[in-house]
Amino acid sequence: MSTLTIALASLGGVVLAGVVAHGAWQARRAGPKRASKAREEPSADAARARDEPGLDDGGDGQAPADASTPPSRRLSRRLPLQLDALIDAFASLTLDAPVSGEALASQLSSKRHIGSKLVLVEGLHTEAARWEAPVAGARYGELQAGIQLASRTGPLNEIEYSEFVQRMQALADALGAAADFPDMLDVMARARELDAFASQHDAQLAVHLHPRGAAWSVGYIQQHARRHGFVPGVVPGRLVYPSSEEGAPPVLTLTFDSQAALADEPDRAAVRDVTLAFDVPQTDPVAEPFKAWQAAAQALAVGMDAAIVDDNGQPLSGEGFATIGAELGQLYAALEAHDLAAGSAAARRLFS
Repeated sequence: MSTLTIALASLGGVVLAGVVAHGAWQARRAGPKRASKAREEPSADAARARDEPGLDDGGDGQAPADASTPPSRRLSRRLPLQLDALIDAFASLTLDAPVSGEALASQLSSKRHIGSKLVLVEGLHTEAARWEAPVAGARYGELQAGIQLASRTGPLNEIEYSEFVQRMQALADALGAAADFPDMLDVMARARELDAFASQHDAQLAVHLHPRGAAWSVGYIQQHARRHGFVPGVVPGRLVYPSSEEGAPPVLTLTFDSQAALADEPDRAAVRDVTLAFDVPQTDPVAEPFKAWQAAAQALAVGMDAAIVDDNGQPLSGEGFATIGAELGQLYAALEAHDLAAGSAAARRLFS
C-alpha cells in the first residue's frame, strides 16, 4: 500500500470520527439540559421536610425573606385543631355525670370527616375548665361537637349535616347525654354565606418558568431548586420550600410534569414548564411568602435561563410583581377583618 493511500485512509478515519463526535454533540445539545455531575445533597434539616405536613398539623410557620437560604427548623408541639364558631356549626351534648377521656374516645368514630367536612368533638375539662380534644386521664363535664361549614370543595350540604346529626345523636345515646342541634336551615344559610366569602377571597399565586433555549431534564430542575432551599415533596414532580416551623404547610411549592418525574429515564424527559406558587390563605404573612416567591422566581430564572410568565404566557416584570403585592395587601386586610387571617388555624381549615 502506497504512502498516499495510507495517508488518505488515516484522513478518512479522522473525518469519520469528527462526524460521529459532531453528531453526538448535536444530539446532546438538542436534548434537555441535565444536572451537573457534582451531586448536591440537601441538608439533614431539609431532608426531614420531605414529608409535607397536612392540615391537621396546625402550625404557623415562618420562612426567611431570602428564598435562596434553606430555613432553619425548630421543633414545636403540634396543637390539635379546635372548634371555631366562625367556621363550625355546633351541637351541645349535656351529660348527667362527668365522663372520662377514655370512655369518650371509645365512642368516637375513627372517621374525622363527613364528606369533605371536618368533624371535631371537644370536652370541658372538669378541673382546668377549658374546652379541649379528649385525652386519657381527664374527665369532662360537658361536650360539644362541630362540623365545618365550608371548604374549598363548597358549603356544607343537607346530606352532610343530616349525617352529622345522626352520628352525634348516636354518641349522645351511648353516653346517656342530651343532644341539642342548631336548625338545619340556619346552618345551611351560614354555610352558603361563608362559602361565598371564601370564594371571593381565595388566592393561590403562581408564576411559570419557561426555558429560553433547550428544555430541562428532571435532574436539572431538581438541582437548581435544591440550591434555593427546595426539597422533594411527597408527590412526584413537586418540590417544597418548607416553613421554618415544624408542622406548618410549605411556604412555596415548585411543580412540573409528574409523568416526566416518573419516567424510566427522567433525565431524557424534556420539561418546558415549571410552576412556582404559594397558597395565600394557608401561609402566615410573617413568613413573607410573597417576597420569597418573587425572589425564588427571579433567582431560578437567572440560574436556569428561564422566562417568568403568568398563566396566560405573558412575561411578568418587576412592576408586575409590585402590582400583585399591592393587591395581596388588600386581600390580607380583608381576611384579617373577617377574623380569618392568612395562616391562622381557621383560615387553613376553611381554605383547604
